[in-house]
Amino acid sequence: GSLDGADKFQQQAFDVILGGVSEAFDLSKEDPRLVAKYDTGEFAIPPKLQKKKSNVPGQSPIALGKQMLMARRLVEAGCGFVTVTSAGWDMHGNAFGINDGMPLLGSSVDKAAGAFLDDLAERGLADKVLLVITGEFGRTPRINQKAGRDHWGNLCTLAFSGGGLKMGQVVGQSDRNVGTPAADPVSSEDLRATIMNT
Repeated sequence: GSLDGADKFQQQAFDVILGGVSEAFDLSKEDPRLVAKYDTGEFAIPPKLQKKKSNVPGQSPIALGKQMLMARRLVEAGCGFVTVTSAGWDMHGNAFGINDGMPLLGSSVDKAAGAFLDDLAERGLADKVLLVITGEFGRTPRINQKAGRDHWGNLCTLAFSGGGLKMGQVVGQSDRNVGTPAADPVSSEDLRATIMNT
């Protein structure tokens, strides 16, 4: 389809950028039962938390499942790299603390990522797509005065699935406080190399 208001050259530029993947954004072409498996709408932020801080409604994970479904569709359409974000993980205790944030955000990631991985397996794509779940940094080993955890650069956990990697293993080990690597530290360079080589 064309873009309203775009001239011929803008349309050509969009066609080059999208490379025929624009149809991947149309979820109406999916079986409603599959869309329901991905749906994270049930994880809306309760009104009492929305009143806690003005930016909390923007942290809602309700769209995460549909973003993951779009990611699968983009991969099938030929995209080599897709980023999906899930906001709200800044659990200092300002907007969310551990006790109210983790059940909401963790459950939505569990449902969306589980649906994504099942969907890839059913389509024979499990070894062709690498799912990386991580943040930009870790969290302090100690809970702060607001019942949250602050930014921590010494250790960050992440999860890989698929991409032809051996599954079911744990790489690296932290100290007992989950504050620093205790054995087999994995660097940012190791992470990048793994992603680029899968």
